[in-house]
Formats: sequence, structure tokens, C-alpha cells
Amino acid sequence: MTDESTRMHVVFSGHVQGVGFRQTTTQIAKSYPVTGWVKNVPNGNVEMIAEGTKAACGDFLAAIRDRMFEYINDLDCHWSNATHEFEHFEIHY
Repeated sequence: MTDESTRMHVVFSGHVQGVGFRQTTTQIAKSYPVTGWVKNVPNGNVEMIAEGTKAACGDFLAAIRDRMFEYINDLDCHWSNATHEFEHFEIHY
């Protein structure tokens, strides 16, 4: 893995709304050098953008999956170049 920053766009599906998913994700983010946001989307999924090193993003995603596994049925993850537009990780409404 490289030290260069990357962007991870993830959509979580399952029973991911109304269970503290966004708050838990934001809390987990504090343990990793990542920036970005997480939000509910109208179809019942949760969408997340995170930027950091590929290793940090991967570890962050693994921690979310470990902590919230009972609520996640599936996730769709796409990688792209970081835009460096975020200062921290937060909930978007």
C-alpha cells in the first residue's frame, strides 16, 4: 500500500439507519487519520466518503464492518484520487 492519499466512497446497505450507524462511524473515525463524511440517503442506505492513506481508509472500513456487522447486509466501495477538500470527519445531514 502507498502513503499517498486516496478517496474511498462506500454505500452501506442493510438495517443501517436508526441504529446509530453514522454516530458510530464518526466515533470510529477519530481513531484513524481520515477525513470526510457519512450520511443517510433516502433509499435507506448510508453513504460515506473518507480520505486518507489507502491503509488508513482500509483499516477504518474494516473497523466499521467489525463494529456494525450485524446491521450491514452489503457494501459497495469505490476508490479514486483524494480531493483534500475535508478538514475532519463528520455527519452530513
